[in-house]
Amino acid sequence: MSLRLIVIRHAKSAWGDLSLPDRERPLNGRGQRDAPKLGAWLKENGYLPDQALVSGALRTRMTWAGIADQLDSQPEPDVRDALYHSSADTLLSVVQVVTGATCLAMVAHNPGIGMFAHSIASMPPEHSRFADYPTGATLVVDFDCAAWSDVTWRAGQVIDFVTPRDL
Repeated sequence: MSLRLIVIRHAKSAWGDLSLPDRERPLNGRGQRDAPKLGAWLKENGYLPDQALVSGALRTRMTWAGIADQLDSQPEPDVRDALYHSSADTLLSVVQVVTGATCLAMVAHNPGIGMFAHSIASMPPEHSRFADYPTGATLVVDFDCAAWSDVTWRAGQVIDFVTPRDL
């Protein structure tokens, strides 16, 4: 059995209202346009998550909502505060306790999500933007294991990688 993980950095967020706490920053116009494009891309390619782990920040929840609107099956976000500005190690520990999903999406923040994507892939994709993991970057990796608890660093086979500008 194999498992699929979709690693998503939130779409572009707004910085217009500096009085907002960081957790409450929404997506800007570009981010609101990009999230549905990412969802359409996932659907077109058959990358359909059955569970979504999402940081508690507004911009990650908005990103997932925009993505999910494009999917036939729209898993409710499993909002986890542990994903908010967390390290790659924390992200791995959250993934490793998932049960019941065979295709898992995770929406979080840089620098942790980018470091996680680099560390989980056995070989990086040949894409000029993978190194900096820009907003909306989405990596699809497969693991040859039966349980998320067996997922380890450098074990993911890259299936696809895209940024909103590619779409």
